[in-house]
Amino acid sequence: MPDSKLNTINDLSERKQLNIETIKELWSKTYNTDGKPDWSHIFKYYHKNIVFQDTIQRIEGIDNFIDMCNRLTKRTKQLNMEIVSIVQNDNTIIFEWIMTMMFKKYPSTPLYGCTKLLISQDNYILEQRDYYDLWGDIFNNIPRFGKMYRRFLIKKFG
Repeated sequence: MPDSKLNTINDLSERKQLNIETIKELWSKTYNTDGKPDWSHIFKYYHKNIVFQDTIQRIEGIDNFIDMCNRLTKRTKQLNMEIVSIVQNDNTIIFEWIMTMMFKKYPSTPLYGCTKLLISQDNYILEQRDYYDLWGDIFNNIPRFGKMYRRFLIKKFG
């Protein structure tokens, strides 16, 4: 992929083995800095055909994934992530997190969720699926509206 935004590093010696410790290290460097998040050190761990999915979008390919990360960086003033717990089973790593997003005009908003990573045989993140309740966590910060939203969910969905 010569026109890719990322020159994929194929030599495993250039990248650490993806496991629980490496994921904790990489994600802490990504989010827990003063200011905007920086994913540049982690992109080399993503497969060129990465499939990323969360509650609002499905992204395919490293270039589209990098674009999505850059859009998030532009929208936020600051982003912090705390990994609460993490487990690994063979080539699957799942971690629970609290991500606090600070937007330019709004108060900080904590989001609670988890991420599932599927690691390829050649040590790349092949799939990433983020699970979280975006609207519920945001609505919790709006007086009275958060309670109305929760009552609606209970009434309609049990």
